[in-house]
Amino acid sequence: MSLSLAFLIPGDLDSRTGGYGYDRRIASELRTLGWHVDVHRLDDSYPQPTVDARRHSANVLARLPSHQLTLVDGLAFGAMADEAEREQHRLPLVALVHHPLALETGIDAERARTLEISERRALACARLTFVTSRATVRSLASYGVSRDRIVVVEPGTDRGPLAEGAADDSFNLLCVASVTPRKGYETLVQALARLTDLSWQLTCVGSLERAPDTAARVRDAVDAAGLSARVTFLGELGEAAVASCYASADLFVLPTFHEGYGMVVAEAIARGIPVVSTATGAIPELVGDEAGLLVPAADVDALAAALRRVMTDAMLLTSVKEGARRRRDTLPSWRDAATRMAAALADVRG
Repeated sequence: MSLSLAFLIPGDLDSRTGGYGYDRRIASELRTLGWHVDVHRLDDSYPQPTVDARRHSANVLARLPSHQLTLVDGLAFGAMADEAEREQHRLPLVALVHHPLALETGIDAERARTLEISERRALACARLTFVTSRATVRSLASYGVSRDRIVVVEPGTDRGPLAEGAADDSFNLLCVASVTPRKGYETLVQALARLTDLSWQLTCVGSLERAPDTAARVRDAVDAAGLSARVTFLGELGEAAVASCYASADLFVLPTFHEGYGMVVAEAIARGIPVVSTATGAIPELVGDEAGLLVPAADVDALAAALRRVMTDAMLLTSVKEGARRRRDTLPSWRDAATRMAAALADVRG
């Protein structure tokens, strides 16, 4: 049996987001396991494709040989209902859903409804759907995808050296996330504005270009709160530079509204960094009750209180640091993730 996979991904595979990072590592590890993986780039306008983008996607699928096992990243697949329905009997289609498109923060109700209808149609054409967390399994319950056609493949994690933290008595806070509505940066700024009596610095790593209006609002909020000297936006960074940011962090903060998994939380825990985040996606499973504190999304009061507790309670800080170091030993590797995906793909191919 030929272990051949066509992997369709919208936009630049080298983009520095969790979803693209997942796709990169899975493709690489599958190749190590003996699979021939051809990555086909789709237009970066997905999940709101232009007419030309839809035409290009249809052509990419049409050029694939019949019976070619085809994995499509959910950022595009959910918006490719027509194309999926056209090709479902010729190609064994497999979806990779990081989180349902309709759950993206900041889109209006009409757009969310359109995306939900499209993704429901597209997923009905998939022989199998991969998701990155059990939370996403629950999210797909309303999409008509039977549980036996869903396989959870959690992201792997590269265990890094333990973080050293700040060299003085201040707190180095780190947030690694694109500045988009879903990541909750405005909530974070409001919470930090209540903590100016404490000694802290926040480093933000992530694109400022994906949602420029949001990025502008967040930076204006930082200026208005008088936090410009404490908050640094570094934009997208390479792997080595991101690793350096993790190494100097005392506390990882992610006030996200929704996550499919929460890869950056896992990356923080892999370096023994305690976490303050929200109870969404797989974050509660990653953090547990020992590696940090979780608060409701968009709750400024709760986020400010949690940050203050960790930064002022020495016993609590020691406890969550030790908890993060224990939990880092439970994180799966990328080889584990790819092995699980490979077995499920082989079943579809067979």
